[in-house]
Amino acid sequence: MGKRFLIFAAALFLFGCNSDQEEEVPAETAFRVFEVPDHFPDPVYDFSQNPITEAGFELGRSLFYDVRLSRGEQVSCGSCHAQVHAFADHAASFSIGVDGKFGLRNAPGLYNLAWMPEFMWDGGINHIEVMPIAPITDSLEMDMDLAELITYLQEETEYPDKFEAAFGSSEITSMNLLLAITQFQGAIVSASSRYDQYLNGEYQLTPAQERGLNVFEAKCASCHSGVMQTDFSYRNNGLDGDFEDLGRGRITLDPDDYGKFKVPSLRNVALTNPYMHDGRFMTLEQVLDHYSDGIVESNTLDPSLTGGIQLTEEEKSDILQFLFTLSDFDLLGDSRFSEPVR
Repeated sequence: MGKRFLIFAAALFLFGCNSDQEEEVPAETAFRVFEVPDHFPDPVYDFSQNPITEAGFELGRSLFYDVRLSRGEQVSCGSCHAQVHAFADHAASFSIGVDGKFGLRNAPGLYNLAWMPEFMWDGGINHIEVMPIAPITDSLEMDMDLAELITYLQEETEYPDKFEAAFGSSEITSMNLLLAITQFQGAIVSASSRYDQYLNGEYQLTPAQERGLNVFEAKCASCHSGVMQTDFSYRNNGLDGDFEDLGRGRITLDPDDYGKFKVPSLRNVALTNPYMHDGRFMTLEQVLDHYSDGIVESNTLDPSLTGGIQLTEEEKSDILQFLFTLSDFDLLGDSRFSEPVR
């Protein structure tokens, strides 16, 4: 069990009596959905400001999977973030939005968001609560005007009752919509992989996995560091010399940030292909070949990648065996996060 639960539920105590004495009869209902694992740091997001309730979580879950949040009822958040692939868009370099339009970047897995200080490949969103605005309003994704969406949900759907149950008012506001989605998305925790079991002393790595971990820590962990498998920095990892997508530079307008993208977590990496911000690599073998032999020099290339990362074929094989231990299959089958039956 984790050492810290964020449990938000109403506790109701009923008092009854018999002929001898008054007796306290507890009728407590606890909704437990967000756990901070023992080996994780404290989350960045403070759920005490947005307490998770069962009604709020279920509202967020419904919204996450509802195509009515998109123009023409074509796609939902879950369309591009499939639970079976750790909430990533598997095998698609660019997700398909309304009218068959392709997005501009690869859709990453959605898990452990409560620990992330910034969001999107370029860090253009710095708070989990406002993150859903981007896909909902983007013309290539869900293409909905937020004000029109609120009016539609208020007047044409069953959602007023759900908002009443979650927030005490049937009036649907953009704030409560975002808070509800945050309760659902923020509660998705990936911490049950073999790697986690290894860290907790519950799993013994195979010789190949252990060798892979040692190589990984020596040659990869300067960026993919710690239990989160990322340092949350922005780096140019040598994909291109000229940048069609400026990455972090698109946000800061600083030429020193051109071609830099957020270092992604490698948790569930075997389940979330394709890889890189533009999904150019379909396999992990291609990714490792890139780092060993395919680095492209440029002015903003991360210094640690100058000349590439020297890896033998045996080391690549061992690293793959380690990376496979990062898959959290419990997450893939957790019914709490599955699409609800409507």
